[in-house]
Parts: sequence; C-alpha cells; structure tokens
Amino acid sequence: MLDTSPRAHGASAPRTSFEASGAGTGAGATTDQFATVRALTQALTASLTPEDMVVQSMPDASPAKWHLAHTSWFFDTFLLERFDPAYRPFDPRFRELFNSYYMGVGPQPPRDHRAQSRPTLVDVLAYRAFVDEQVPKVLSPLAGERRAEAASVVKLGIQHEQQHQELLLTDIQHALFQNPLRPSFGAPALRASNAADRPAAPLRLIEQPEGLVWIGASDGLEFAFDNERPRHRVFLEQHALAARLITNAEFLGFIQDDGYRRPELWLSEGFQTVSRERWQAPLYWWQRDGQWRSFSLAGEQRLEPSAPVTHVSYFEADAYARWAGGRLPTEAEWEHAAESLPVRGNFLEDGRLAAAPAELGGKLDGEPAPAEAPNGGPAQLFQQLFGDAWEWTQSAYLPYPRYRQLEGALGEYNGKFMVNQQVLRGGSAFSPRSHLRASYRNYFPPSARWQLSGIRLAKDLP
Repeated sequence: MLDTSPRAHGASAPRTSFEASGAGTGAGATTDQFATVRALTQALTASLTPEDMVVQSMPDASPAKWHLAHTSWFFDTFLLERFDPAYRPFDPRFRELFNSYYMGVGPQPPRDHRAQSRPTLVDVLAYRAFVDEQVPKVLSPLAGERRAEAASVVKLGIQHEQQHQELLLTDIQHALFQNPLRPSFGAPALRASNAADRPAAPLRLIEQPEGLVWIGASDGLEFAFDNERPRHRVFLEQHALAARLITNAEFLGFIQDDGYRRPELWLSEGFQTVSRERWQAPLYWWQRDGQWRSFSLAGEQRLEPSAPVTHVSYFEADAYARWAGGRLPTEAEWEHAAESLPVRGNFLEDGRLAAAPAELGGKLDGEPAPAEAPNGGPAQLFQQLFGDAWEWTQSAYLPYPRYRQLEGALGEYNGKFMVNQQVLRGGSAFSPRSHLRASYRNYFPPSARWQLSGIRLAKDLP
C-alpha cells in the first residue's frame, strides 16, 4: 500500500529541570515574555462562562479554572517563595490545593478532584493578578548569578504555561463534547478555502539512509527541557518516512476494512482496550444519516477527508500502520528528519475559524490543515512535521543515555514519568509555535486520545 520515492537532498545549583543558554535571560526580556504568555492563557478562556470553567469531564482532564490557578501556583511556589525574602502568599491554602504532582512541595488533592466550586473564579483571577504583579517586582532587584537563576525559573514557568495552554484547549474540547448540546467554543465562521473538497496529495515515502546521527537538544538552544538532553548518537537503519500525515479519508479505509475488529492488527493491550471501550472510530467521530461527522472547538461539522486524522491513541496509530504495511517512526528517525527544517506549520496562532480572542486574530478551532501540494526544494520534502497533529512514535518514553534526574521538586517535572508512556513529536494545532523545536519530547499513555494526536508512517527498507 505504500510507495517509495528517492530522497532529494541551566541554571546554577540547585538546577531547574531544563538548561538554557545565556541568550535572552535579561529581566526585561523575561518579564515581557512572561506577560505575553500569561495574557494569552487568560484570553483563551474569554468565551467561557464560570460554569464552563469548573467542569472536569474525566480524570485525565482538568477544569479551565484549575489551569488558570495551577499555572499561577507554579510561579508562586518556585519563584516568589524562593526568591522573595519578604514573601507573603496570596492564600497559604493554595500551596496544596493547586499542586499537581510535586511531592517535594507537599501534598496535593487527587487528580480527579480538581473540579471544585471554591475558590471562585473571581478568587482565581485575583490570584493570577497577584502573581502577575509580583513576578517583575521579584526579578528587578536581583543581580548576577541570582538573577540568572531566577530568570531560568521564569523561562521554565513560561514553557510550563504554554503546555497548559494546549491542555486547556484539549480539556475544553473534551468537556464540550460531553455536553449533549455539543456547543462550540466560540462563534464559528466559514472556512476560508475549499480545503474540505480538495483531495490530499498522494502519500509519498522519502528514503532515509543508514548512519550514525545525533539527536537531543544542542547547546545553542535558548531553552530545552531536561528530558531532551544529553545530546547523543543513535544509529539509524535505512528506512523511509511518509512525506505527510495520514488523512481522515485514509483512516476511513482502515475502518471500512474492519480494522477495529481484526485482532491480528493490534497489540494485545490495544485490542483489549478497543473491546472494553467499544472504540469504532477516532474520538469525536460519529455517523449521522450515512455521513461521518466530527467535533472540534467550532462544534459539530462534516468530517474533512483531506485533513490529518487526529484524536487517535498509540494503539490505533500502531494498528493503522500495520494495516497499511508500515510502522510508526522511532523518535530518532523523526528528529533526524525534522532537525534541519524550520518550525513552520499550523499552530495555536494559526487557527482557521473565528472562535478565539483578539490575541489570536479572532481565529481558533484547533482543526489540522490539509497538506498542501509540495512545490519543490528541500524544505518541501516533508510536510506537517511541525504543528497540525502530535505524531505518535514507536519509542517508549525513556531517559536518554547519561540522563540524570535533577535534584529538588522541579526535578519531578519529567523524570518520574519515564515508564508506560509513548513519545510524540512535532506539536499540534493547539501548540504555541514558540514552544516547539525538533528535540521536543511529548509523552502520553498509549491509550490516550483526547489530545490532537495523529499518524505519520514509516517503513523498513532492505
């Protein structure tokens, strides 16, 4: 079923859970970035009612109000408390209430108990305003090593908040989908193109030679999480990667060929999950009057055949790849293909419907865009490597060689989750563009599918 075509050619101790170069660590640049990201997070909730913001639709999702509070808690706990000698908390009870999983900080509520009516939304917004006011005050008098250390914590907090911007939107989408009314996130508008009626370009596989390659964050990056390091060598066998993501129409072929009912295509745990959960299609898909429908932040709509399939689990992605005569790429194969390309694609800033705040130009629906026909040049060989949909890889989320989990509570950020998870690469239509890079490693359990997760095929070559 697959065709091939030839390829044309840190901060000082105690360290935080990332490493940063000296670029852009000045207090002014840091506080400007902080203000921009904080404003966008709050703006993303502008169309929500207070009732919307307390819904927790499943244990893996969090209420929008909790996201607003927890991202403030992060700066409150790891910056204000640590770097302000005269620190006085906004509310001492918030230290436990909005702790997610940092055992080094102290206790936290069970994850499935984050939907609480109190504190009120007014209280949470006041908490955000308090933190927003205090952060620049704490940074401005610091100097030398202490200032660089604090700025590094703020940079980590900014990246953390950008992760929660994406989670905020995926959690809102899931909550709205559970509502029988199937409401939209904002006021939808007509698509600006006829992309829904344009067939996808033929699926091409691009050959990649064997060889020893370097992966992981380089020293020149301004920011990288600790799980992206150390940079190290990996030997890749000769293989091929698909030029674009798998489309909705292509995944429909898998469904129509009884893909969900053929155990020979599935990992054992995957088929058990499919049978138990009665999966018959990706999350947010259903049929009405013989026509496939889907749900996005813009509400219910006709399934767009040429758009990338999303909201599939690792189990579904792996089963589809087997059915298609290929496999999922390893994370090293993906990164080697992406590292020389610019971070361009369909991101949070590029939403395609009028359903978002003015900060995003009034556009947002989180719908991946169909791949455009390639027009030549090395940068056009691979499409959709960044943005549109997170891409499942066959790689388990494990530490890189010589990885060391960092000391202190911030060391819990990534290291303790390195088990029973699969790596995803590339970002999605909900990801902020500035948050992504080729070495970025996302990870979720193999059954997770409420994220914008999709499929790129790979194939072994002789």
